[in-house]
Amino acid sequence: MRLIVILFLLLFAVAGVVFGALNADLVPFDLGFARLALPKGGAMLAFLLVGWVLGGFTAWVGTSFAQQRKRRRALRGGSKVASAKPA
Repeated sequence: MRLIVILFLLLFAVAGVVFGALNADLVPFDLGFARLALPKGGAMLAFLLVGWVLGGFTAWVGTSFAQQRKRRRALRGGSKVASAKPA
């Protein structure tokens, strides 16, 4: 199993290197406060990394807020539904 994972990682690394080599021309970016000219492969890698980090941060914040709500309910004696008296 570990060998298959290593082979997939090597395959994608080689594909990324080939993609970057074939798309080496510069692409201009205007960010409003700065202008950049990056190679296509480098720009795609940079924006992929930024998206991955922002997505991970968003998921972390969402789960931590949910865990805090559960913890508060547990400390208060359960949820409102569980503490209501049956009719």
